[in-house]
Amino acid sequence: MKDQHYFKKSDLKQFGEITELQEPMGTKFFDYYGEVFEEGALTKREKSLIALAVAHTVQCPYCIDAYTSGCLQEGADDEQMMEAVHVAAAIRAGSSLVYGVQMMNQAKKLSM
Repeated sequence: MKDQHYFKKSDLKQFGEITELQEPMGTKFFDYYGEVFEEGALTKREKSLIALAVAHTVQCPYCIDAYTSGCLQEGADDEQMMEAVHVAAAIRAGSSLVYGVQMMNQAKKLSM
């Protein structure tokens, strides 16, 4: 059990196999996914940085590995990637803190 991890890097390479048990839906997902990451109003580099930030927000180690590689392939540098991570962290913190308004409202109501 020593050094065993729930997330195995090798599992990321198997992602394409998700179509095995549900080919129509898996194929639709990969078609959609591929289209999303094509150049459009946003560059592939910008989309990769967004994906890296989201990967940190949802805390997916597979996505973090994949989009770190993707960002580097699309020409992003370490500073840009870390800035994207900080943007994600700031949004995550703000979304937690804004729930403080709900707490304050409830506390005021109960204090009346």
